[in-house]
Amino acid sequence: MTDVRPGYTLLDGPPTVAEYMRLRRETGLSPTTEEQARAGIHGAWRAVRVRHEATGHVVGMGRVIGDGGWYFHVVDMAVLPAHQGQGLGGAVLEHLLTAIRTDAPPGAYVTLMADGPGQPLYARHGFADRAPRTIGMSRRLDGGRHG
Repeated sequence: MTDVRPGYTLLDGPPTVAEYMRLRRETGLSPTTEEQARAGIHGAWRAVRVRHEATGHVVGMGRVIGDGGWYFHVVDMAVLPAHQGQGLGGAVLEHLLTAIRTDAPPGAYVTLMADGPGQPLYARHGFADRAPRTIGMSRRLDGGRHG
């Protein structure tokens, strides 16, 4: 456990499935199914959550997915709107980056997808837009085990 700022505690490990789904929904991240949430939070290379001490509720989170050697991708960066502007997102990101610096071989390649509101935070932590040389691309697959 790490104190982030008075009234908040940074905890290693993912939020519960219900907390994860609530944080995604209430911060405007795309929704997930319970099955996706369960697999995702337990498949992370590293995860962290922020607890509000007065209520005991989880109010923020972040995860890193990756191979543990070269590639690391920061995902699920979220802080509830009522708790934004207090440095919690920066503390989550720095905690995750410190874990990569500490536990991964030197020279790790760290990526993320940045929506508009998060771009200044990521820029302050050394992330830069790589366009036009590199652009982010994505695709959502239909079907799967149940379709």
